[in-house]
Amino acid sequence: MMILPKGFGENVKIPEWLKIARELHSISQVGLEHAHSGYDTERYERLREISAEIVASKNTLSQEEVSASFAMQPGYITPKVDVRAAVFRDDKILLVQEVNDNRWSLPGGWADVGDTPSEAIIREVREESGFNVRVMRVVGVYDANRVPNEEWMPFYHAFKLLFLCEILDGEARPSHETPDVGFFALDDLPRAYA
Repeated sequence: MMILPKGFGENVKIPEWLKIARELHSISQVGLEHAHSGYDTERYERLREISAEIVASKNTLSQEEVSASFAMQPGYITPKVDVRAAVFRDDKILLVQEVNDNRWSLPGGWADVGDTPSEAIIREVREESGFNVRVMRVVGVYDANRVPNEEWMPFYHAFKLLFLCEILDGEARPSHETPDVGFFALDDLPRAYA
């Protein structure tokens, strides 16, 4: 049995301002990668600034913070890959508390360059929970931009890969990313489940 937040995967309307900002950002990044002159570079940098202005006007981040985030991703813009694990023990699911917002979620995170998705989730579960797991199978691929959550309006397109895993060994151990780790009955999930 798989648990996801209510409404997960339903079509959620992406605001027009975010579509425009993403497209401008994507065009600017490709343009900067292939600029032939200083004039080209200036124009594409300005497109990136406009995109950052749009995002900052609709968010709590400053334009400088958004611009710095955009500048860290040179080249052609592609979706990010987020891996998550569903790990059960005694009919309870493993959740980790995220340090950045204190919410509970399935263990996981961004896949690193060079990792296979299964290597990424094995590493993430170990780092965030203290458990060594074996990947059994992929149980879901989700467009993370369709998650109905107004607080999390992604600037970047992302796909979530959800793996069913089994525990090999280890014990619950918090980390610098996860101050708490626990198993929860499906009908008694923490209130702040993310």
